Amino acid sequence: MLTQFLYRSFTPLLFSRSFSSTLFVKGISFSSTEETLTQAFSQYGQVLKVDVIMDKIRCRPKGFAYVTFSSKEEAEKALLELNAQLVDGRVVILDTTKAAKHNPPDTKPNHAGGDS
Repeated sequence: MLTQFLYRSFTPLLFSRSFSSTLFVKGISFSSTEETLTQAFSQYGQVLKVDVIMDKIRCRPKGFAYVTFSSKEEAEKALLELNAQLVDGRVVILDTTKAAKHNPPDTKPNHAGGDS
């Protein structure tokens, strides 16, 4: 109970530092998929994209994902309502600061040099 109180108390402070509509979701189940996470988060707004980060060797989620909403307000609503709650049988922790640093695989900068 204290943990939920602390997360809910400080969540607005975390969100105010970020201008992203993407949330970092920590603690997801190994059985979580893009579909199950989309279903869980879509009750808070329009989910545009879910990136479940996979362990390529074990072929299962590493335990975290990124969820992108159509607006910052929808992401904030999910952050306030779903943080420290059960999703797919596990308590998930939501964060915006790590989400702001997320580069989806198709948008990573090329640091190899040469012509683009």
